[in-house]
Amino acid sequence: MRILKALRVLVVPAVLVAISAAAFVSRDRWLPLLKNGEATTSSNAQAVRIETDESVSKIILTDQAIDNLSLSTRPIRPQTYWKSIQVPGMVVDQPGRSDLGIITPVTGVVTRINFFPGETVKPGQELFTIRLLSELLHVTQSELFKSTQDIALAKATRERLAAAGAAIPQARIIEVDSQIKRLEIAVKSARRELLNRGLVPAQIDEAAAGTFVNQITVNAPAPPEKSISLSTAPQAIQTAGEPDASSPQLFELQDLNVDVGHQVQAGQTLCTLANHQVLAIEGRAFRDETLMLERSVEQGWPVEVDFQEKAGADWPAIEQTFRIRHISNTIDPANRTFGFRIPLKNESRSVVLEGNTQMLWRFRPGQRVRIMVPVEKLDDVFVLPADAVTRDLAEAFVFTQNVNTFERRPVRIVAEDRRHTVLANDGSLLPGSFVVQSAADQLNRMTKSQSGDGLPEGYHIHADGSLHKNEDE
Repeated sequence: MRILKALRVLVVPAVLVAISAAAFVSRDRWLPLLKNGEATTSSNAQAVRIETDESVSKIILTDQAIDNLSLSTRPIRPQTYWKSIQVPGMVVDQPGRSDLGIITPVTGVVTRINFFPGETVKPGQELFTIRLLSELLHVTQSELFKSTQDIALAKATRERLAAAGAAIPQARIIEVDSQIKRLEIAVKSARRELLNRGLVPAQIDEAAAGTFVNQITVNAPAPPEKSISLSTAPQAIQTAGEPDASSPQLFELQDLNVDVGHQVQAGQTLCTLANHQVLAIEGRAFRDETLMLERSVEQGWPVEVDFQEKAGADWPAIEQTFRIRHISNTIDPANRTFGFRIPLKNESRSVVLEGNTQMLWRFRPGQRVRIMVPVEKLDDVFVLPADAVTRDLAEAFVFTQNVNTFERRPVRIVAEDRRHTVLANDGSLLPGSFVVQSAADQLNRMTKSQSGDGLPEGYHIHADGSLHKNEDE
């Protein structure tokens, strides 16, 4: 027995040492298996944690994170929203109002140009100086001068005959009177011809006195005089799209068609002046949208126009009410669309560069726009920006803010367009709730991926929802 106990005491430690040695020698085989088992366990735990975190509906952000996301919050109120169809459009000139061609009334040579493309022209300013080459104009001036002198001679003859008394036959005096009338008619005709050719009354008077005009100036047109009927006086009625009479009418020289030294013919266009104060919006719609447009016109519903302006533009908010004024009765055979027009009153500001004044217009012909034509009215709904709503499969969510705490709320969408999402006022959101206006997709991803209690490390949350840094940090 003693011998067996002694052998047991010696054999057991020897076996343990052998096993330990074998495990140490084969560690390259069993150690990776142990690590894989630990990794599998860790992965399973992480998966369970993520699955649990999907039910989290709140997220807490620091002030820096709120600033980085540029989050803005506004209270929501029930309002009216118009469901609409989107129609492409373009800003166009108002025919007969925006562009004005300046022509030369006589044949001549351009000797001076006072304005060039892009410069601003006031009504009545001199645009061109033209040296006369028209033989007809020179002949008309000569006839005017000759007829004026003949009238003076005929009047002197009549006075002499009238002074002679009964010694002169009455028929002689009647003949002189007839001659004076024929000459006066010739003078009137010559003056009218010269006036139509661009001469001003002062120049015509000089030609009648013998000082012939050998050059004329072409001026910008004067603004039209507006008459007010007794039925509208003393308060004038201004329709949509009409320019404000109190604002000065300025022109911009848009196109210059001649140079100094060019010979021009009577009726030739010298330049084009533009005044973009009164424009129009031309929309293009398809045949199946006719009923919607006609209904909008019959009901007098205003349309919404998206001019695609940047948020940082210096122009004030648009206060115009846009209504369809005209629907075309013909369809373009090329693109199978028909047009409709909306009056547009433009806005401008002047910039002085090196002594030259330039007009900068807010809306320009050729500018693309989007026209939203209303088709249905929705009352008592919440209207939010498109970025304020996020989707998760069949669900839709918005985020309400309580200081640093953002809570995800399920909502029901009743309509949406490119810029807005319309929510039902069904109790999921209360009027006056502060709803985040942007970055809803990012907040939703952060909410689903957060772990634990959602608090940033080193911070604690107060009862009012505000986040504060720990004092011992």
